[in-house]
Formats: sequence, structure tokens, C-alpha cells
Amino acid sequence: MSAASTSAHSPTLDTIRMIEEFVQEYSGEFRRRALWSSLPRKMMYQTFKTAIEYLIESNKIAIDANGKVCWIFDPELVRCYLERQDLQLR
Repeated sequence: MSAASTSAHSPTLDTIRMIEEFVQEYSGEFRRRALWSSLPRKMMYQTFKTAIEYLIESNKIAIDANGKVCWIFDPELVRCYLERQDLQLR
């Protein structure tokens, strides 16, 4: 695959943030394809898939047993664990 075709499907930061906000608001309500068609801004499906894979790999979203996209990232919980002295990396 050429660099031009790879970058054609690379989502921008604005696109990723838009998807994050949408999934947070509608967590568990949409499957991937329905989520893509319901987003406020349109994009190529391949670009959407790349963004979804990034969000899965970064542990911000998960796909449940029914195929619904769910928001799982909890920054307050992460912050709580990071502050615990008994959980510090050694």
C-alpha cells in the first residue's frame, strides 16, 4: 500500500475527538456501521474504521457481545489509581 493511500484513511485529531464525544454520549446504542452513518460529520468508512481501531487499542472504547460500541475510558478512575502509593511502578 502506498503512503498516499495510507494517509487518505488516516483520521485527523478533530475526527477522533468527534467520534469520542459521540460514543461517550451514545455509548452502547449503535453498532459500528450505524454509528458511522449517525456521526455529525461524514467521512469515508475506511477512515472511520481506522479511528475505531485506534480507540479500541487505546482502551477508550470496546465492542460488546451484541456488536455495540461502548465508551469504557474513565479518567477519574485512572487518576485515582495513579495517585495510590501502593500501586506505583518500581
